[in-house]
Amino acid sequence: MNKEDSTNRHFLFPGTLFADARDYQVSTVLGSCVSVCLWDTVTHVGGMNHFMLPLWNGEGLATPRYGNIAVEKLLHKMLALGCVKKHLVAKIFGGANVNGTGTGNEIFMIGDRNVILANQLLDEYAIPIKAWDVGGRLGRKIVMQTGTGVVWVGKHKVAAQAR
Repeated sequence: MNKEDSTNRHFLFPGTLFADARDYQVSTVLGSCVSVCLWDTVTHVGGMNHFMLPLWNGEGLATPRYGNIAVEKLLHKMLALGCVKKHLVAKIFGGANVNGTGTGNEIFMIGDRNVILANQLLDEYAIPIKAWDVGGRLGRKIVMQTGTGVVWVGKHKVAAQAR
């Protein structure tokens, strides 16, 4: 068995998060959703979330479907795995305006609001953002190698936009 065949793989569904001390290849597909990828530069532990909406309104369950919950839970999971906050770096992906009109009102669109929230939370946690690929009109498939922090990005049309 070659090394590629032995890679741990995990597909991240919307509203979930993943972090593990072992090296994994974590993938997800994003439209207006956002993924925050965290990586500890010392322990080489990585994790990713996939949130759909920016803020939990306090009703129902506080799940990682919401950005404010997803970022906090990912940070806590990373710390529980032995990471240290001052060694964490972040990368942000997604937040496309797949149904946008391009009229200049994008600030009110969910993709933009998700990206703004991710930036604000990472700033509040003092976690530097080292890379991002956000916004636009195309969806993304991302793949993170949690042991190295490397993230590959592929852009594609979202089904709702295809003609």
